[in-house]
Amino acid sequence: MIDYNIIYIGDLGVRAEVAAFCPEGGVGEWHVMLHVEPRREDFEGQLRRLYEAEDRLPRMTGFSGAQYILKRYFLSDSTNQQPLMRQEPDVAISIIQQQPLDGSKVAGWLYMTSGQEKTAEQGAIVAAHNGYRHIWRMGYTSAEGDSAMQTETILNQYEQDLKKFGTSLATGCIRTWFFVRDVDTQYAGMVRARRENFVREGLTPETHYIASTGIGGGPADTKALIQMGTYALTGFLPEQQRYLYAKTHLNPTYEYGVTFERGTRLEYGDRSHVIISGTASIDNRGQVLHVGNIVKQTQRMWENVEALLNEGGMDFSNVMHLIVYLRDTGDYETVSSLFRQHFPGTPTVFALAPVCRPTWLIEMECIAVKENDNPRYRPF
Repeated sequence: MIDYNIIYIGDLGVRAEVAAFCPEGGVGEWHVMLHVEPRREDFEGQLRRLYEAEDRLPRMTGFSGAQYILKRYFLSDSTNQQPLMRQEPDVAISIIQQQPLDGSKVAGWLYMTSGQEKTAEQGAIVAAHNGYRHIWRMGYTSAEGDSAMQTETILNQYEQDLKKFGTSLATGCIRTWFFVRDVDTQYAGMVRARRENFVREGLTPETHYIASTGIGGGPADTKALIQMGTYALTGFLPEQQRYLYAKTHLNPTYEYGVTFERGTRLEYGDRSHVIISGTASIDNRGQVLHVGNIVKQTQRMWENVEALLNEGGMDFSNVMHLIVYLRDTGDYETVSSLFRQHFPGTPTVFALAPVCRPTWLIEMECIAVKENDNPRYRPF
């Protein structure tokens, strides 16, 4: 079972929304969303309070043995703010301009585990246990060329990096994030380059693609049009991974020219993970539903995500965190109210990030976990 909790650190003005999955004798997992009260304070002041909260969390009750694996920061102005952030070589750090919509300048998604051996290798953070190696590498960018050329450069570099871990894009990569500057004009180039690269790597409609989110976001380098984050896994059997389609609600992405999987289920001996890609208000013919209506788009988005979770043997009660992307800041109050009613305890962040189709007003992604007992596979 997931234990949801909200920790308010009053002296810092920081709220930590926590989801913990800690089976007895197994690896513990925590997903935390950190939110900072603005307090009419500049970025450095808000960041200082956020960092202090981060440093306190592992010492608090309920975080026994927890260590940081991934930290993703949502900034209001990455070009000016990223240089002020601290270096943490022992954590996978993702920093992107996707303004938090609660009025602050910074928010954070933190992923923590216990019982894994953590190392920094080849520019990645590797969390190892029971023969599995979880490989997190964030912040891939290139400053040369258009969005297609930058995507090709980034993917080529990642493929070379995966070889150093004895794996490949087709066999080891579980999840990607593509953050696209000015998504309305630059997304098409990224999609084209990714599709061409995937064909060369043996990823086709007849094989499989990779769970992913492609969303608006600003890298700190003003010449960078694309930024990529990644999660890969080695030491698992192919049958431990299953792709999710929810064909009653969604169509295969290749039908409208993009190349990602709607969701992925990873099964271990003691638990299963379901990773849901960026999902919006779409039907099983690939058509945008409820154009211009934020409430109905939100409801259809939930319906689509629920269908994917159900196919993976889960539901919203298994979700560890929600990341919600909005095109229009004016929709924040309406959407946040809807989410508070339906998912009051789930760690959630709302960020300004236009979706890849102009008529999509909202998109979300999530990760879910559920206890499992399958002696065929080693525990997580």
